[in-house]
Amino acid sequence: MQDATRFALCEALAAYDPLVEVGIGYRTDVAALLVARGHAVTATDVEARPVPEGVRFVRDDVTDPEPGIYAGAAAIYALNCPPELHRPIRDLARSVGAAFRFTTLGTDPPTVPVETRTLPGETLYLATEGPG
Repeated sequence: MQDATRFALCEALAAYDPLVEVGIGYRTDVAALLVARGHAVTATDVEARPVPEGVRFVRDDVTDPEPGIYAGAAAIYALNCPPELHRPIRDLARSVGAAFRFTTLGTDPPTVPVETRTLPGETLYLATEGPG
């Protein structure tokens, strides 16, 4: 991910605290930047993953989530989120009163109602409360 994209994502997510990143994988740079800016970040993934210092990691599957992990989050975000996870994460975010922000794999359109924010090298999707 380019620096301009990484910094723009961090800036867009900085309005929220605490945050949960779903499916962190090995792309830990945005979570690290958010923590460096003083935000509380929990990262989840279906597999155990190494995360930067200051990022809390919890193994979880958002298709059958442990709601307590997400309770209290101001926003849940996912980077390169596959279409089959848009609705489960959106529903989870709604259930805990959090915003859902995500990027896709590039060619996949969002499968939930969204507003878009164009960032350098990326589109950030802001899930809305619309039907679906």
